[in-house]
Amino acid sequence: MSDWQSGELFANGLCIHYTRTGGDKPPFVLSHGITDDGLCWTPVAKVLEPHYDVVMVDARGHGRSEAPQEGYGPIEQAGDLAGVVAWLELKKPILLGHSMGAVTTLVMAGFYPDLPGAIMLEDPPDWWMPAKQITPEVAERFATGLKWMTDLKSKPRQQIIAEQRAAAPGWSEAELEPWVDSKLRFNPQVLSIFGPNPAAGVDWKATLGRITCPALLITADPALGSIVTEDSAKALKVLVPQLKIAHIPGAGHNIRREQFDQYLVAVRAFLDDVVK
Repeated sequence: MSDWQSGELFANGLCIHYTRTGGDKPPFVLSHGITDDGLCWTPVAKVLEPHYDVVMVDARGHGRSEAPQEGYGPIEQAGDLAGVVAWLELKKPILLGHSMGAVTTLVMAGFYPDLPGAIMLEDPPDWWMPAKQITPEVAERFATGLKWMTDLKSKPRQQIIAEQRAAAPGWSEAELEPWVDSKLRFNPQVLSIFGPNPAAGVDWKATLGRITCPALLITADPALGSIVTEDSAKALKVLVPQLKIAHIPGAGHNIRREQFDQYLVAVRAFLDDVVK
C-alpha cells in the first residue's frame, strides 16, 4: 500500500480524487457506495493488485473529490466515472461498484457502452424496477437512516469505530477504519440522492439495453438488509441478458464486508470467464 499513487484529475467538470495501485497491468476501477470513499475498497484492492492496476475513485462529494451543490444522481455520477476512464486513458477497464457505485457503473455501461470491458455490481439500488409506493413506514426508515448518516459527522472517530464494531461484529478491522474515515469526509450534500425520484432522466429499458460487455450482479439476503431481491435480479437480467448472478447467503447490503471470502470467490469466478 505504501507505493500506491494518489492524484487528482478533471472529469465531467469536477476535480476528482483517486488512489491507484499502478503497474503495467489490466485496469480495474472500483466505485464505492454513498458516504464511503475510494479507500473503503482497500481490502479488495490488496487482493487484486498483484494482477490489476486498481483505481479507487472518490465519487463527487466524497473523500477528497470536489462537492458541487447539486447533481448527485446516476447520470451525473456515470459521467464522472466515464471521465475518469478517459482521463487516465484506461483501455476496457473492469469496473466493480457497490450500492450507489454499482448503479453508477450500470448507468455508465449503458451511456458509454464502448468504455468498459466488464462490470460487476454489488447490491445496487434496484431503480430499474417500477417505483414503489412510499409508505409511512418506509419514509420513517429513510428519515432515520439520513439522520444516522448526518449525526456520524459530529461524533469522535474512536466513538464511531466502537459503535460500528458493536453493530457489525463480523467486519474486519481492515474494513472498519477506512469506513469510519469516509464518514468524517463526505459532504452532506451527497445525501440529496435520497430525494424523490433520484434516477429521474434514466430510461432504464433503453439504457440497459445498450450494455454489451459481460456483467455480474452480486446479491445477498434481503432479510439481512440487502436491496436486490430475486424478482429485481430477474428483471435486471431481462434487460441485460448476458448478466450473470451470484448469490451470497449470510450477508446484507455490505456483502464484501460480511462475507469477504465468498465474495472474492464470486468475483474471481467471473474474472476467470471474462479475462482471457
